[in-house]
Amino acid sequence: MAAETIDYLRISLIDRCNFRCQYCMPEGTDLQFALQQDLLTDGELLLLLREVLMPAGFRRFRLTGGEPLLRPGVVEITQAIAQFPETLDLSLTTNAFLLKDLAQPLYDAGLRRINISLDSLIPETFDVIIGNRGRSRWKQVWDGIQAAHRAGFDPLKLNVVVIPGINDQEVEALAALTLDRQWHVRFIEFMPIGNQDLFADRGWIDSEQLRQRIRSRWGLTTGWVAGNGPADVFQIPGAKGTIGFISQMSECFCDRCNRMRLSADGWLRPCLLNESSQIDLKSQLRSGIDLQDLRAQVSQLIQAKPEINFKNRESGTTGRYARTMSQIGG
Repeated sequence: MAAETIDYLRISLIDRCNFRCQYCMPEGTDLQFALQQDLLTDGELLLLLREVLMPAGFRRFRLTGGEPLLRPGVVEITQAIAQFPETLDLSLTTNAFLLKDLAQPLYDAGLRRINISLDSLIPETFDVIIGNRGRSRWKQVWDGIQAAHRAGFDPLKLNVVVIPGINDQEVEALAALTLDRQWHVRFIEFMPIGNQDLFADRGWIDSEQLRQRIRSRWGLTTGWVAGNGPADVFQIPGAKGTIGFISQMSECFCDRCNRMRLSADGWLRPCLLNESSQIDLKSQLRSGIDLQDLRAQVSQLIQAKPEINFKNRESGTTGRYARTMSQIGG
């Protein structure tokens, strides 16, 4: 099997978030967010992209967090990346809480694809999942989704982390969103990264079980939607949208992985689940390293990525740090 072309970079703009989702930042987690001076500045990020990462072959980009809409100047950063001639694709993942007022400016800045986390259609369940104890935040998120729809984002994807006993009973209702809307609902198998205690208590549901539930109600055919990720895409016959399944627990897709991750504080990470072989780009950049040397390091890491992927993690090198999903950028 030919190796995947590593051309997709997930860029975390900030490690902070205005939600505390159970599967990402569970209550009681002692999170140490990066200080402002430790984050890549706008100039440093754009310099790394233009002079180091794009020359190394990255052409497809996704802006993440934390919650990327909390990053000051997110619209300007989006516009700058969209205008690079090397950029083939630019997308963003958000919880949509701040999206109502930013959807149109982001679209005008050149963003065309957006992924929104929506783990429940029931406000009470939604608030439990995101760790909210005050006034419900579901309506503001739903308004953000509607604003993205009006702005013209296509595809507009809704990400659902399926947690047994919490939101798994809503699978059919969430899938039904695709019937009369050109929306794309993606069911994601729960992973033991952000909340190992919850994972140990609840476990996860195999994507094939979810497919069978939807198939038995409506039928399913093979579908397609634009994107750079590992989702297996299906469609309810006659539906306007599609249904995707991201099955990192039941169907390892390391061999198909085409991505790396750049953290908000400048670490380039080749694998979500394996913490070895990361490069601290920010510190080297600030120390005045020759950019050609930095490009060479990135190119070497790209070449080594197949051996660093999670299923080959024992072959990785050292230099580790432990981070939550929010700090990695998902």
